[in-house]
Amino acid sequence: MAVLAAESAFSALASASESPEQFNRWQFLRLASMALLPGVWLTFSLSYARASGEHGPLRKARLAVLGAFLLPIAFVSAGRGDLIQRVEDVSWGTNRVIHFGWAGLALHLAMLGGAVWVLRNLERTYRGSVGTMRWRIKFMLLGLALYFLVRIYTSSQVLLYRASDLSLATVNAGALLAASLLMLRTFFRAGHFDTEVYPSQTALQGSLVVALVGAYLLVVGVLAKVVTYFGGDSAFAPKAFFILVSLVVLAAALQSDRFRLHLRQFVSRHFQRPMHDYRTVWQKFTEGTVSRVEQTDLCRALVTLTAELFQLLSVSVWLVDEKKENLVLKASSSHLAGSDGSLESRRLEAAPIIARFLASADPADFESVAEPWAEALRQGNPLEFERSGRRVCIPFVSRGELLGVMVLGDRVAGVPFSTQDFDLFKCIGDQAAASLLNVQLAERLRRSTQLEAFQAMAAFFVHDLKNAASTLSIMLQNLPVHFDDPEFRQDALRGIGSTVTHINRLIGRLGSLRHQLKIEPAEADLNEVVESVVAGIEHSPKFTITKELGPLPRFAFDRDQIHKVITNLVLNATEAVSVDGQVRVSTSLENGWAVLTVADNGSGMSADFLANSLFRPFQTTKKSGLGIGMFQSKMIIEAHGGRVAVTSEPGQGTTFKIQLRLAPSA
Repeated sequence: MAVLAAESAFSALASASESPEQFNRWQFLRLASMALLPGVWLTFSLSYARASGEHGPLRKARLAVLGAFLLPIAFVSAGRGDLIQRVEDVSWGTNRVIHFGWAGLALHLAMLGGAVWVLRNLERTYRGSVGTMRWRIKFMLLGLALYFLVRIYTSSQVLLYRASDLSLATVNAGALLAASLLMLRTFFRAGHFDTEVYPSQTALQGSLVVALVGAYLLVVGVLAKVVTYFGGDSAFAPKAFFILVSLVVLAAALQSDRFRLHLRQFVSRHFQRPMHDYRTVWQKFTEGTVSRVEQTDLCRALVTLTAELFQLLSVSVWLVDEKKENLVLKASSSHLAGSDGSLESRRLEAAPIIARFLASADPADFESVAEPWAEALRQGNPLEFERSGRRVCIPFVSRGELLGVMVLGDRVAGVPFSTQDFDLFKCIGDQAAASLLNVQLAERLRRSTQLEAFQAMAAFFVHDLKNAASTLSIMLQNLPVHFDDPEFRQDALRGIGSTVTHINRLIGRLGSLRHQLKIEPAEADLNEVVESVVAGIEHSPKFTITKELGPLPRFAFDRDQIHKVITNLVLNATEAVSVDGQVRVSTSLENGWAVLTVADNGSGMSADFLANSLFRPFQTTKKSGLGIGMFQSKMIIEAHGGRVAVTSEPGQGTTFKIQLRLAPSA
């Protein structure tokens, strides 16, 4: 508004100037101020009335907004000498005609395009609002629409004639005054300028503004050519303005809720047509609600669809909370959200309302009902207009349970609800109840799936701790036998330190159990990992561990995750063998793969278990096992792009062969 005021002031100073030099100086400052208008007002139109967190359009259009700032300023700066070509005057009286150069014409073209885009964005805001929100912002948008439509008219006149007299500046100033009064009306109507609109996810794809402005420019352009061909018409500019006003009046009528409501009633009364096209209504409701997978999103869609269908200024959806104690406001076309964008602080006592609609699930007019449930609804949903019709409550009942209610009020022009309306209310309530129930069941399923995934990952964690405990247990069993052996003590201390470090890493990863398996490869020595696993348990009197570690280059893998795999395989092998059992751990290099083999001569596994159960979670042959180790090991190996193979026979032992690629595949 400050930029608009500056432009008007410079225009007035230019009109009052007494010399060509003063006139040109003030006109340059006016055009420089005008260069700021497209960017400033485009930014406003993309952000006005947007709710908290709803600034996606401004972020998406940031390059266009930057261009709207820079291009007009570039025209003024680079083409300063070509802004005004010449000025015709009559002894410097009031009749001065300004002929513009290429830079001046480009600036007016940018102003015209910016005005069209601003109007297009404001139209989207208007059509994205419903009910009381639309009522609150209507005069703000009407004032801005009036002003920028006039700017389209004045800029198009400049582009048509490549010139302008001072009367166009007077038209702009008058439009600014009228627009300011209309915008001020917004404050007196709502008491504040802060308003939040939640645009529909299926935002308007076309634009009535673009179509009307395009039609206007086409008609005026064609008429200008015709008038010029036949010698000119001094009254053409007022005629062009009359065409613009006519198109604006038509657009306003098409956008008026009251006009559309009375048109539908007229058609229904005089042409025997039902008030509602039920097929279209049902298709619109189905398309608008079936894709909503979140409760708040569904409630907002119900508010928007119902407000548009019945021409309502106030629609609110209240849902019963989990304890069945209160009704919580989830979406509304009249209540402003809190600072965090939430409406959940508004509550109603649920008991009388639940009792009323479980006794009768039909929509109810509660305007003059003297019962506790009706009084609670009236207090939670006050009327904003004296002549607003009667308030109606639509219950959402499913399987003998009240899920929530939708309260309707403040109908445009106070038109009463008909029998057809109440029939449709019942269908809407049933559809909304089914959609809410589906959303609730989907939410429960999602939570159940998350819990199941968490339990599976927790089982991995417990299994890793069990392996670490088993390693320490074997060391303790060997301690009395080999305590005097210095080499054993060194291995035991090294093994205890490695196990403690591993446990600390597991604890550090506990916070990420809800995430998928994450591999963090880094160059390491696979033989060193094998040594750290075997240290401290290879001196057991119950079995013998043989190491055959071949030369391997360092390559990239996740040391901690592979440590888990080797620990699991070695411990499984030691538990599978009997007294004097043999466990062999070997590494080798084969065709660009690092190969780890863990073999034992223990009890082995059946072919059926190998085929159907070995790598499935919670399947095990051990009495105290969790059935997680091999499932987890296979996940880790495959996450590395590796392969795992196993051969086993009952009573003959088992051999696991792990292959890890030394370099990532191209």
